[in-house]
Amino acid sequence: MSYKNILVNRDRNICTVTVNRPSKLNALNIETIAELSAALKAADADPKVRVVILSGAGDKAFVAGADVSEFASFSKQKGRELSATGHRELFDMIPRMGTPVIAAINGYALGGGLELAMSCHIRIASENAVMGLPETGLGVIPGYGGTQRLPKLVGKGPAFEIILSAKKIDANEALRIGLINRVMPQDRLTEACTDLAKRIAVNSPTAVAAAIRAVNSDEDAAEEGANVEIEAFASCFDSEDFKEGTSAFLEKRKPKFALE
Repeated sequence: MSYKNILVNRDRNICTVTVNRPSKLNALNIETIAELSAALKAADADPKVRVVILSGAGDKAFVAGADVSEFASFSKQKGRELSATGHRELFDMIPRMGTPVIAAINGYALGGGLELAMSCHIRIASENAVMGLPETGLGVIPGYGGTQRLPKLVGKGPAFEIILSAKKIDANEALRIGLINRVMPQDRLTEACTDLAKRIAVNSPTAVAAAIRAVNSDEDAAEEGANVEIEAFASCFDSEDFKEGTSAFLEKRKPKFALE
């Protein structure tokens, strides 16, 4: 199958899926999410694939966020559909894959990009990686699992600070708080991810899939939280803050949120 926005390469039992929109810093749009979903489902269904490495084209960004221009004019209903579809087709699908997915975070991983990385089983970042959930600065909240996965990875306190302040953190800080597994020099990131993939690939695929299911055994309890996120995300699309935040982003200026 051919794709417009991603590249898929298989070397023996390791499949590398690369978001290939470098001119947009690999920003996610609806089409790219659909292609990622299709490619990852195909990899998970292929018994010859033991591990997937997920990366972004170029050396500047893993995925620098969602493509704001695509949803800036969305209604509340469209916002709900955007979030719910993303959860169903990709962000909630990846953690449940029986094939482990390693995120190779090569540069910016912001908003939907960080949410994509957090949905993966393992995260390895380059030294120049920058991570964050800047959505509140756009008048919206993380809508692809960020409010659910970040607290589980780093704890509620650090998660609140990152989400509410919309701040960005570097790779060393991300490692310190437990957001990522490891930091590597940029020129060794691919090698590190491949070496880990090889170590996983020699193990029993049945046992690896079972281990993933066991670690994820509490995920059913998280479903209600995901639904709360989807509805809260959708509600932001009715606000003046959302209109101002997205307009400011597209116009490359600071937003001016009205004080009550």
